[in-house]
Amino acid sequence: MTPQRSNPPPKPAASPPPSRMSLGALVKGKRSSPVRVVLYGVEGIGKSTFGADAPGAVFLGAEDGTDHLDVTRFPSPESWQEILDAVRVLTLEQHDYQTLVVDTLDWAEPMLWDFICKRDGFANIEAYGYGKGYSAALDEWRVFLAALDRLRKAKAMNVILLAHSQIRPFKNPEGEDFDRYELKLHAKAGGLIKEWAEHVLFANYETFAAKDSKTKRVRGVSTGARLVYTQRTAAYDAKNRGDLPESMPLSWADFAAALASHQPADPRALEAAIREKTARLSEEDRGKALAAIERAAGDAVKLAKLNDWTNARMGEVEN
Repeated sequence: MTPQRSNPPPKPAASPPPSRMSLGALVKGKRSSPVRVVLYGVEGIGKSTFGADAPGAVFLGAEDGTDHLDVTRFPSPESWQEILDAVRVLTLEQHDYQTLVVDTLDWAEPMLWDFICKRDGFANIEAYGYGKGYSAALDEWRVFLAALDRLRKAKAMNVILLAHSQIRPFKNPEGEDFDRYELKLHAKAGGLIKEWAEHVLFANYETFAAKDSKTKRVRGVSTGARLVYTQRTAAYDAKNRGDLPESMPLSWADFAAALASHQPADPRALEAAIREKTARLSEEDRGKALAAIERAAGDAVKLAKLNDWTNARMGEVEN
């Protein structure tokens, strides 16, 4: 008679590892970190010069894009894989570079398309079927942006992504359509990259409209000044996370100075100052200010803007 084998007793379930997410792990205050910048604009305005003036810059892009600049550059990549290789080298190897400048995104995009088409066995990006090729490209852009984030974390490097601009029609859901400047990329890729960036800057020459006193015709006049714009308008996409001025000269020095000077104050001090000033406001404005403090929930940038609004209202009352 074959003896019965008893099954071993079940092992007790392993305790889950302790979570890093605890109240004791909370960290308060502002943190300084390298910047993620997208700068795009019209041809020849000085985008590469902006990148070259960033601290410890190393360029990744077409060879002829920076021939006029005395910069450090990788060999011009001939494939999308070589672009990823350059980012990986900067991430893993020891060096003293502080800023990676990709010059330009619209130069790199066709390499990305060629890479995924060869990988997936398609003749071109349109051969995937309606919109599917651009969705596949979007996944590869995410790989690229994740690699840039690893570089920033590993080496505390700034990342500047340069691009050309193009004029595209904008379908306005609230009225007549109009033209505006956008990144010279596929719309899906452009949207993803703008979302990833902390600062999306649009560079253009300063212009204004002038009416001829005799003919009454309006013409555009350029002052020749090269400006960078930091806030979205109907004419172009832009954004910033540093409470920057709406426009400034196109230079890294001016951008860095604006970042430093527009860092908002301690939110607790701002809130206390605003509450003190509300006593000098009208009853209606006092209620608006106090409600806005609650909505700001300690956000220093929002409180800084509210402080400006409060100062303006105080000036109206006292004048």
